[in-house]
Amino acid sequence: MTTIGTEASRPDAQRLALFIGLMVLVGLNLRPALSSLAPVLTRIQQDTGLSALAIGALTTLPVLCLGIFAPLAPWLAKRFGPENTLAAALLLLASGLLVRGVPAVIALFGGTLMVGAAIGVAGTLLPALVKRELPAGADLMTGVYTMALCLGGALGAGLSIPLADHLGGWPAGLASWSLVALVALVAWQILMPRHDATAALPGGGGSTRELLSQPLAWQVMLFMGSQSSLAYIVFGWLPTLLVARGFSEAEAGWLMGTSVMVQLLSALSAPWLARLGSDQRPALLIVLGLVAAGFWLLLQAPAIWRWPGVVLLGLGQGGGFSLALTLIVLRTATSRLAGKLSGLVQGGGYTLAAMGPLAVGVMLQLEVGLTTLTWVLLGIIAFSMGFALLAGRNRRLEVDDAGRLVTR
Repeated sequence: MTTIGTEASRPDAQRLALFIGLMVLVGLNLRPALSSLAPVLTRIQQDTGLSALAIGALTTLPVLCLGIFAPLAPWLAKRFGPENTLAAALLLLASGLLVRGVPAVIALFGGTLMVGAAIGVAGTLLPALVKRELPAGADLMTGVYTMALCLGGALGAGLSIPLADHLGGWPAGLASWSLVALVALVAWQILMPRHDATAALPGGGGSTRELLSQPLAWQVMLFMGSQSSLAYIVFGWLPTLLVARGFSEAEAGWLMGTSVMVQLLSALSAPWLARLGSDQRPALLIVLGLVAAGFWLLLQAPAIWRWPGVVLLGLGQGGGFSLALTLIVLRTATSRLAGKLSGLVQGGGYTLAAMGPLAVGVMLQLEVGLTTLTWVLLGIIAFSMGFALLAGRNRRLEVDDAGRLVTR
């Protein structure tokens, strides 16, 4: 009997291991398109003549697209199936990266719009897919694919300048990331979980209108938006700010890459930390405190503190993003609710987050000093801490016996 049981469980174990591998591969593709742009912004500005405000718009565009297109993901998943929708998003991502490699301003902006739309849809689908395939360990699995996102972001930041130098310019360097997206697309098409192509994610009830009436949904969304604005300020402007402090272009890129690489540790460990208590408020406050310390050391402390600064910043931001995604699965009772909350939280959150890099671009255009910028960043962290205290409470969105969405 034991042998039979072991044999019967093996296909499920293989299926789950395969799904985890696919999630990691997909996650690797959802940040290089963003992080690879920041280290070459100076070169882009020199080659194209774009103003600091226009460069700020370029860094804001993909984040804004995340917010605009994320709410479409649940509708697309219901109409075409989440697996097919994710495949289409990966195809759009690869295409946008290729378009961005054309050395023309319109292609740069058009390709960036495409990759933002693709990442918005793909990133919104992941929490719901994880909750469907791994309902008991969805929070810990969220840490695993968030770690993959961080690794992709670190590789994008660290390899951007070397790729541009090796391939003959920033357009080819940016376009080269399409190969990784194509690998993920082929793997997903061949190995993705097989379900009815038009089947919705399981779990009934809970419309978007009902979600909007729940304070908990708004609290999670505003926490996601505020902490994400800091992440995209780092992706869009940290190398520029470090160059303004006197670091070389290459060192600024590696400092940013190191910070994103350190996120791997906290992205994986933050969901475990969140399980230690009855709610997630202590964990959320800890990671936001690390972000504050990291920004201060990088932008205000003597240069010798730059490496401790990037480590603290990376630990805080990796943990913060992982916990934000973990809240989506912890605050919902079913995978369908997780998908709808993911669309709302990432849609509204990323729309808010887009204001961060745009605001920094405006302040740099107005020649605002680093001290003022640092205090603005600390103000955003304080705002995020306020909503962390609300979203981190041990509460959950459920559909009651009468089919109504309630918070318990």
